[in-house]
Amino acid sequence: MNKKAVVVLSTVLLLVGGVLTGCGSSSATKKSSHTAALVTDGGGIDDKSFNQSAWEGLTKWGKSHNLTKGVNGYNYAQSNSNADFTPNINKLIKAKYKTIFGIGYKLDNAISEAAKDNPKVNFAIIDSVVKNRKNVASVTFKTEQSSFLAGVAAAETTKTNKVGFVGGVKSSLIQTFQSGFEQGVKAVNPNIKVDVKYAGSFSKADVGQSLATAMYNNGEDVIYHASGATGAGVFTAAKNASKSGNKVWVIGVDQDQKADGKYSGGNVTLASSVKEVGTAVQDLSNDAMKNKFPGGKTISYDLKNNGVSLVNDNMSKSAWKAVQSYQKKIENGSIKVSAE
Repeated sequence: MNKKAVVVLSTVLLLVGGVLTGCGSSSATKKSSHTAALVTDGGGIDDKSFNQSAWEGLTKWGKSHNLTKGVNGYNYAQSNSNADFTPNINKLIKAKYKTIFGIGYKLDNAISEAAKDNPKVNFAIIDSVVKNRKNVASVTFKTEQSSFLAGVAAAETTKTNKVGFVGGVKSSLIQTFQSGFEQGVKAVNPNIKVDVKYAGSFSKADVGQSLATAMYNNGEDVIYHASGATGAGVFTAAKNASKSGNKVWVIGVDQDQKADGKYSGGNVTLASSVKEVGTAVQDLSNDAMKNKFPGGKTISYDLKNNGVSLVNDNMSKSAWKAVQSYQKKIENGSIKVSAE
């Protein structure tokens, strides 16, 4: 082969190599363009509640598409107070995440303002509805339905006819949990007393423990909590009471909290009212990846589409049978659960 032929062949190989490299780069760019991140409320990704569920869902989505944690994949920004919401959202926008989730109703105003200023970014708000924003998907859960079933479980289990509810911050959202729970209890036995207390926070386990201890001391033997990380204190109170020989129960929230009820003498978690935030995060991330993001729409999850449920952790057979019976009635519409 003469020198001229060698030069020509080398040039061709370089061009082919450049094309292949370009294809590789294009693929990587295409892959990295599908990015998503979330902003927590004060609970954090280890709150054993809906922030953790959201992060687990986003992580599962990312790994299923061979993405890694970071600017070219999936990530989160931790909020320690409400003042962190906007800076965290702006940080994720600056990092060019394509879809940004606000986890919890407290972020609705911050998400709305960011969406207004950044129309090409997909935003989603969990547990609230943002109106008049074509690039915001609003995700709601019929938590009153799963809470109704929690009320049935409590009513079928109590030995004292006294049960309790511990909420975090009193709001229209948390009152759906309270309302559903009260309706479920009364559907089984209208004579059961439901004691309602609010901690005023989703992150104060000491307050949750204090409230629950007083309730157990008052003879309430089942407590349903909808209080985020504050609920850790409810579990502590239940364990302490059980260790002292007072058989009491906790009904967990948002995730299956059976592990939270475990102690050396047994387990105090009766059931868990689960809200599939992680599923919603995965669904919307996949929609965004397919350019089918439901901006401007409200997506509702309920018992019928498995968006909420009651998990049987330690219920008796009769209690579980009653829960299943009531669930069928809610799903077929013969029982209407009010959110208020």
